[in-house]
Amino acid sequence: MAMKIRLARGGSKKRPFYSIVAADSRMPRDGRFIEKLGTYNPLLPKDSPDRVKMDMERVQYWLGQGAQPTDRISRMLEAAGAAPARTRANPKKGTPGKKAQDRAEEKAAKAAEAAEAAAAPAEAPAEETAES
Repeated sequence: MAMKIRLARGGSKKRPFYSIVAADSRMPRDGRFIEKLGTYNPLLPKDSPDRVKMDMERVQYWLGQGAQPTDRISRMLEAAGAAPARTRANPKKGTPGKKAQDRAEEKAAKAAEAAEAAAAPAEAPAEETAES
């Protein structure tokens, strides 16, 4: 049986609340599970201790039994210090898209033109006063 430690969604519309469960990977997301291991409330502030609550003893048990945590759960375990932090390589994540790059280039070009236009008139009156 392929076990997963994952989130099961609860709560009402636009007010999510998740249970952290150990479930067979073939079961539906909100369907049958083996054991409830904790809760996750994304509406609370990130620094709130009630945002993520896990029974770490049971989580470690299921990990020892071969259960695979989902990506979101593995991040929560890393934050809690229960799992070693993995390095994630996604070099394209930080780069803006093509349209954003084009807008940035246009903005830089306009700024350069404005700087040149501001510098040119400032020099011209100084030359006229020197000649007078």
